[in-house]
Amino acid sequence: MRTPTLRQLTASLATDLAVLYPAPEAEAIAGQVLEHLLDLTPLQRRMQASEVIPAPMLAALEPLRARLLRHEPLQYVLGIAFFAGMELEVTPATLIPRPETEELVALISREQATRPQLRVLDVGTGSGCIPLALSRQLAVPHLTAIDVSAQALDVARRNALTYQVPIDFQQVDILQSTPRLAGPLDVLVSNPPYVLEQERPLMRPNVLDYEPATALFVPNEDPLLFYRRIADLGRGWLRAGGAVYFEINEQFATETVAMLTNFGYHKAQALPDLFGKARLVRATWPGSGA
Repeated sequence: MRTPTLRQLTASLATDLAVLYPAPEAEAIAGQVLEHLLDLTPLQRRMQASEVIPAPMLAALEPLRARLLRHEPLQYVLGIAFFAGMELEVTPATLIPRPETEELVALISREQATRPQLRVLDVGTGSGCIPLALSRQLAVPHLTAIDVSAQALDVARRNALTYQVPIDFQQVDILQSTPRLAGPLDVLVSNPPYVLEQERPLMRPNVLDYEPATALFVPNEDPLLFYRRIADLGRGWLRAGGAVYFEINEQFATETVAMLTNFGYHKAQALPDLFGKARLVRATWPGSGA
C-alpha cells in the first residue's frame, strides 16, 4: 500500500474522528495530533502537507488514534494542554483547563494589576494553571495552591518546576480542613466542582469517562457547597479590600452573588464569559470591622 502524505493522513484521521465530533472539531484534533507527533507548527504542517509520512510515524499514530476513538480527550492522549500561553502537563488526575478559566485569570489580572506584593490562594488548583498564569501576568510573590488530590498536586508541581514559579502546594480537603497561610490574602480564587450530579447524562463521554469526577460534581441538593465554604473561610483570610473570584455554574449565578452578599462581601457581581454566559463571580471583602 502506498505511504500516505501528511495531508492524506490528516484527512483520514479527521474522517475517523468525525463519528465522535463535529467535522470542524475532528479536523482540528487531527491536525493537532499530527503536529504533536511530527513536532511541527500549524504553519509547517500546512507547508509540508505533500510530504510522505515515514513508516515509524505511521506506527506511532495508531495507538493515539485508538485512544481518541475511545473518546479519550486529546489533551490526555498528548499529555499536554495549552493555557494562557503555556504548555502544561495534564493527566486524568487533573481537569483539562478551559477557556472560561483563562477568562477568570484575565479578570483577576485586570483588577489586581496595580496592587504590589500580592498574596494569592487558589483552591482546587488541579494542574496549577491558575497560579501559574497569574504569576506570568502579575507580580505575585506569595502563591499558595491547594487540592484534595495528591496526584493532581504532583502534576501541578511539575508544571511549576517547568516554568520556575515558586508555589506553596498543599494537599487539603477544603471541606474538612484549611491550608497554612503566611498572612492575609489579597486574592482568593477557585474553580471548584460545580456540575450537578443530575447533569451527568448531558455530558460528553470524553469528559464523563475520563476527567476526575471529584473535580467536577456536586450534590444536586447543595450546588453551592464549595462556594459557601470558601466564601466563609475567606472572611477570615482576606485583608480589607481583598477579593474573591469564582468560576461558576451559570445556573447559580444569582444564588452565588446573594450568598456572598449575605456573608458580608461588597460589590458581588456575576460577569459574562465570551459567550455571554454568567460564568464568573467576583466580590470584595470590606474587612471584619465593616
